[in-house]
Amino acid sequence: MNTDFIKYQAQTSPYPLGIEVSHAIGSYIYDTNNKKYLDFVAGVSACTLGHQNKRVNDAIKNQLDKYSHVMVYGEYSQSPSVAFCKLLAEQLPEPLKKTYLVNSGTEAIEGALKLARRTTGRSQLISCHNAYHGNTMGSMSVMGFEERKQVFRPLIPDVDFITFNNEADLEKITTKTAGIILETIQGGAGFIQPENDFLNKVRQRCTEVGAMMIVDEIQPGFGRTGKLFGFQNYDVIPDIVVMGKGMGGGMPVGAFTAAPEMMDLLSYDPKLGHITTFGGHPVIAAASLATLQEITETNLMTAALEKEKLFRSLLVHPLIKEIRGKGLMLAAMTEHAEITNEVILKCQDRGLILFWLLFEGCAIRITPPLTISEEEIREGCAIILEVMNEVALSKSL
Repeated sequence: MNTDFIKYQAQTSPYPLGIEVSHAIGSYIYDTNNKKYLDFVAGVSACTLGHQNKRVNDAIKNQLDKYSHVMVYGEYSQSPSVAFCKLLAEQLPEPLKKTYLVNSGTEAIEGALKLARRTTGRSQLISCHNAYHGNTMGSMSVMGFEERKQVFRPLIPDVDFITFNNEADLEKITTKTAGIILETIQGGAGFIQPENDFLNKVRQRCTEVGAMMIVDEIQPGFGRTGKLFGFQNYDVIPDIVVMGKGMGGGMPVGAFTAAPEMMDLLSYDPKLGHITTFGGHPVIAAASLATLQEITETNLMTAALEKEKLFRSLLVHPLIKEIRGKGLMLAAMTEHAEITNEVILKCQDRGLILFWLLFEGCAIRITPPLTISEEEIREGCAIILEVMNEVALSKSL
């Protein structure tokens, strides 16, 4: 299968990991030789409830028996998407009560950037250095990593950058600014959390100058940091919330939420200000609804913080310089990218899936399903420590 994978399917890197997947269940993925891999990555934070979650699968099957795609977004009332948006509104603070459903996180970013410009009548957008918000042209324009985007220029104009956690840079947000977009925890940069009440200071500055505060919750969202959304850890209310990844329990989806009077601006002057054929797809919405119900009706969010403590207590090793992140959005930092690469690849050989971050080469991604058990955490951490002992020994020879 790998031969055909390379020959017929476009690749994202020269050296894909190449596990030939047979099936997956719970916290494990199985290859075509029936070797099982403990999944500490969850499809890069997407499989919130693990693999083949019964509640999500039942919701998908039930909806498939009723109807699938029937009309482009925004024309028909369809119960899964209506129920999801209503439940989401009940979980969010005022005025974040109206949601636009799309197909992916990057599409949601595009919609949020358009909404900021439409609301303010301004053009300038501000992002953060080392930020990652997706790979479509608008999302790439607010990516703070020039190496990944220079060959695709020109991108959208009037974009400026600040440094995350740098208060002095907030003066760049002015009456010319439509919106500032930032991750509540910087993902690709190395799972960097806001410090010294940074998000509230961004909020205050945006209020002063009339700019929109857009928070990217695509990775921190849906319980991964102990709250439904990362911004709820920092006592701040943004103007626009962008979500994706873990929202669909493994299904492709994205959304952005704002005040109703803001969101309604996309429906006139011009009409069809933001459109999508498959956004709000009833089968995907059913999966998203089941995921949100499971997260909000159980103790998964509080358990994520307890599981973080367990990870931190177990992952103590001379090769680990620090553990960054919050909840089950963690990164074990090594001294060199060479060490990180060796640990990730050797752990895969031993049946443990780890992964990299986009821009921080020293980080080992640990973002398992929220449903992972303490026993599975101990199992995976034992493999990491065993491999690190071998790597440390080889480096000392």
